[in-house]
Amino acid sequence: MEIFLTPQAWISLVTLVALEIVLGIDNIVFIAILSGKLPAAERNKARRLGLALALISRLALLASLSTVMKLSTPLFTALSREVTGRDLILICGGLFLIVKATFEIYDKVEAAPSSAAAAARGTGRLGLVLVQIMLLDIVFSLDSVITAVGMVESLTIMALAVVVAVLVMLTFAVPVGDFVERHPSIKVLALSFLVMIGVLLVAEGTGHHFPKGYVYFAMAFSLLIELLNMRLRARQAEP
Repeated sequence: MEIFLTPQAWISLVTLVALEIVLGIDNIVFIAILSGKLPAAERNKARRLGLALALISRLALLASLSTVMKLSTPLFTALSREVTGRDLILICGGLFLIVKATFEIYDKVEAAPSSAAAAARGTGRLGLVLVQIMLLDIVFSLDSVITAVGMVESLTIMALAVVVAVLVMLTFAVPVGDFVERHPSIKVLALSFLVMIGVLLVAEGTGHHFPKGYVYFAMAFSLLIELLNMRLRARQAEP
């Protein structure tokens, strides 16, 4: 593995791992939300399987780099703009994310108390949840792999970065999922993030690029404010 004897290789690896983790944050949130619909005994299993599917989809896309690059080839023209396979995947994935998160928010906010209690106990099916996770994994993996291809030329470094990033996400998937489940306000906020991410995916698919740094900063700032509110409510509830 003489490729790792150069400092540039290690710098590329560390940078790519960091970017893969950042790009995988929305994946962790989505998996946490979907696994919350399962019975408690199956939630951790779904989170681990979901990230395993994310790893498999990323490695499969890396192994078929030629196919990934062909996704940037125009398929047809619509409204004076060339549409590629990547655009179609991003638009469909974004719309799915918007619809799914919107329905979840409605269930949390407007559902009858009996329905909400049933949802809290978990009535979903593991297979159906994994199918939904797999579909969104493809969308998130596509963005992740295209980023990797644009940054690094070595397939070995790309694959290693993906594996390391998924292992890090696997470490935090269960704590993040449990935290989201314990705090309903955080769950609604996370669903709102998913709506925003879905809008970004649709915008990206239609040729409108928004710097993701601003988006992640807004998400982090909103989360910080909600954590402060949770702390304030906890202090007010103390005797």
